[in-house]
Amino acid sequence: MKTILDFHEKKIKKQKISMITCYDYSFARIVAASNIDCLLVGDSLAMTMHGHKTTLNASVNMMALHTAAVVRGAGDKFVIGDLPFMSYRKGLTANMTYVEKIMKAGAHAVKLEGASGNIELVRHLVDSGVPVMGHLGLTPQSVNQLGGFKVQGRDEKAQKKIKEQALQLQDAGAFSVVLECVPSKLAHDITESLEIPTIGIGAGPDCDGQVLVLQDMLGMNEGFKPKFLKTYFNGFETLKDVFNKYHSEVVESEFPTEKESYS
Repeated sequence: MKTILDFHEKKIKKQKISMITCYDYSFARIVAASNIDCLLVGDSLAMTMHGHKTTLNASVNMMALHTAAVVRGAGDKFVIGDLPFMSYRKGLTANMTYVEKIMKAGAHAVKLEGASGNIELVRHLVDSGVPVMGHLGLTPQSVNQLGGFKVQGRDEKAQKKIKEQALQLQDAGAFSVVLECVPSKLAHDITESLEIPTIGIGAGPDCDGQVLVLQDMLGMNEGFKPKFLKTYFNGFETLKDVFNKYHSEVVESEFPTEKESYS
């Protein structure tokens, strides 16, 4: 997947889209050699890479730094850069300055959370040549307003609002929309009603694609087991065992040997 046109084509052909978060050059090189369709430099890096409890601590400079690192390793993969908390709510000039920073770091598109108050900005960005991915449902930047990391769209009123917002984002020119932690039926209905693809995370099997946080799917976040997550690797225990083996070989003088030494 190299352009936003590929997203549209996959939607038409009913081909699922695979997306994964990525925050650094080393992992980007591995993902570049894989079949994964596209990479998201998510503001989740505030948590996964910097140890904060929420995504609110991500800054534009932080996002640009990680985006540039990922782009250098991502080859021809399509890279989306997140716009962090408050970076697109400060007035048009400031908003555009922050978007410019992410795009000039190498991103091919930006992602922003929510629709209320953002529709005109999305339209302006698209008119300015910036592809925009929307994000609805559980929007982590609004964790304090939502009262925690909770499933959204449980009742009919909330479901209607999310569906309306998805259509608004599409009308404003967004090329795709992430649906996070919403009931499967709602995600199905939204996916069917949109011409642009939906990317789900905790939104059931009927979205046009799926996204997971890299560290979560690799099992590197010990004890983190939300219902929507499937781990494909026991990263925490496996890597801990590798580190312990290295430690043991060093203290037992088993490493380095002549093989790893210069004559």
